[in-house]
Amino acid sequence: MAASKWVYDFGEGKADGRAEMKNLLGGKGANLAEMAAIGLPVPPGFTLTTEICTYFYEHGCTYPKELKAQVEQALALVESRTGRKFGDATNPLLVSVRSGARASMPGMMDTVLNLGLNDVTVESLAKQSGDRRFAFDSYRRFVQMYSDVVLNIELSHFEKLLDRAKEKRGVRLDNELLTEDLENLTKAYKARVELELGREFPEDPQEQLWGAIGAVFNSWMNQRAKTYRQLHDIPESWGTAVNVQAMVFGNMGNDCATGVAFTRNPSNGTNDFYGEFLVNAQGEDVVAGIRTPQELTIKARKSHGSELPSLEEVMPKVFQELMDVRKQLENHFLDMQ
Repeated sequence: MAASKWVYDFGEGKADGRAEMKNLLGGKGANLAEMAAIGLPVPPGFTLTTEICTYFYEHGCTYPKELKAQVEQALALVESRTGRKFGDATNPLLVSVRSGARASMPGMMDTVLNLGLNDVTVESLAKQSGDRRFAFDSYRRFVQMYSDVVLNIELSHFEKLLDRAKEKRGVRLDNELLTEDLENLTKAYKARVELELGREFPEDPQEQLWGAIGAVFNSWMNQRAKTYRQLHDIPESWGTAVNVQAMVFGNMGNDCATGVAFTRNPSNGTNDFYGEFLVNAQGEDVVAGIRTPQELTIKARKSHGSELPSLEEVMPKVFQELMDVRKQLENHFLDMQ
């Protein structure tokens, strides 16, 4: 009998899964697979299926025996597609780990970004990018997220340290902190972890990866997720998938950004490109609302009376690429995305 397939790859115009496989790959995993398969520029990655989540809870929070080898194989494929190696001291691959249930459950479950960073790989990231500030901004974000999601340390500890750093520097926003502030903040975060747990923050990328995967599966049964499922009639048996994907950085400077977009206005269906973005930020910043986001189009900026420039104005080339993707998505799915 053939071994069960627990992991599905996507990237470089190829994918093991398709859009109709939401029950197995979750909504996010199925759509990432479909977008990769139709040639959209999707960062390579892989999806651990919802069946693993079911197995995990039916077998005392353990994994199927074939899973480790399948994850190693999928990770090796991401390495070959990116030209980077996970945990490598000179050319490290960094990944995001995200949940993805078949029904959307916004904000209910957990995400970890910049996974693979440690005291060695952060130096490689600084050297490769030529931007030490960006490297340590990514590292302090990772330590904070991982500590919250995986190590179950109160987020307030890190928020207090961040507020103290901003106060000391005399600034209001995170992105106004200097490189040395972020280096010191990362050290302070890690010291807090040791104080709380009696052990150091994990440096081994493999330990980090499996910790994050376990945390996403565990988050399926957290109180927030349970309550949300009850309110929206989502069966517990559906489980969640886990998506592991090569990182793309929105916090690499003022020519980078992160955002959320819909091909049309989701509230009334009008044919207007709809969404918002933040310059020099990561996705969690948009969700957390720590800075005022900017509109995508000039039309939206004017209708909202915003003085902040739109994406159409500050990054016209990127805006045009997004407009092309918007058209491709609607032509393919024949519906708003």
